[in-house]
Amino acid sequence: MKLKSKLKIIAALLVILIILNWGTISDIWKTGRERAAKSAEPPPKINQEKTVAPNVYFCPVDDCEGELIAWLDAAEQYIHCAFFELGLEKVREKLLEKSSQIDVKLITDSDYYDEVEELPFVRQDNRSAFMHNKFCVLDGKAVWTGSFNPTERGAYYNNNNVVFYQSQFLAANYEAEFQEMWNGTFGKGARTAEPYTIINGKNISSWFCPEDWCANKVIYELQDADSSIHFMTFSFTHDEIGKAVLERAAAGVDVKGVFEKSQNNAYTEYTVFKEAGIDVRWDGNKANMHHKVFIIDNSTVVTGSFNPTNNADTKNDENLLIIHDPEVAAKFLEEWERVWAAAVE
Repeated sequence: MKLKSKLKIIAALLVILIILNWGTISDIWKTGRERAAKSAEPPPKINQEKTVAPNVYFCPVDDCEGELIAWLDAAEQYIHCAFFELGLEKVREKLLEKSSQIDVKLITDSDYYDEVEELPFVRQDNRSAFMHNKFCVLDGKAVWTGSFNPTERGAYYNNNNVVFYQSQFLAANYEAEFQEMWNGTFGKGARTAEPYTIINGKNISSWFCPEDWCANKVIYELQDADSSIHFMTFSFTHDEIGKAVLERAAAGVDVKGVFEKSQNNAYTEYTVFKEAGIDVRWDGNKANMHHKVFIIDNSTVVTGSFNPTNNADTKNDENLLIIHDPEVAAKFLEEWERVWAAAVE
């Protein structure tokens, strides 16, 4: 065979290998690009503030609907909310009532726009990807976020979490993301300028996907795990995040996790983890286990709207909150224990 023919065959094989492994290659490239960008940047500014302790709620154990309405009612200047879905009538009524007193704005996904289209202060994301956030910014002073969609299922049947921080710095980050979406920028935008905040001595960071490369942020936290990783995830299909969990388990870190049973498909990390000997279960809730949570070393919580999936990382509009606070982690561990106790093999 002539050399030219051999080179053509080799080139074709390389193209096939690149196509077959494009997901992994792109993740590696993205991680490398982020690290290169970081090395070229000055050290990040870290804001500090002292404020009240955060409120943490778990639906349906806690009254998530009532708590949301109470905090909305307390707003004095503005309410800016981004909800993937808003089905609770009392929440819609409260927003409408407050709109006659202060500035109220609402962003939702086009899939659920019909639930709120009668409200005069709504804009929608018309892309095929999701505007998947579930957050509110109140008065530039407080942020409500987590996995909770304000719907009847979200409040009274599904397992969900909410964290409510009274923090001007977190509020500034979420407000900047809200304004991008309000002005029509979905699934892209500027990176978070000042993601790091020390609140009452605890390190908190806030990120928005896809511009902040959220999967990498989760991977970095998992790679730092020394003793334990407990997770409860609605959808977990991101291979690189899965690899980070597998690597820590192989290093002796105690890993346990609960997957939402309705997401049992060919892409789930459940099978890979099970075959590796990791203790994982399907949730036992007859509705949905809707958390998107990692608890690391009993001291760090990863939460928000971000499911560990490629779509969440690269296409949807999402938010991610990383909380280094043992007291908050203890509350999430209590919820994890409830979910774990009800889960099945």
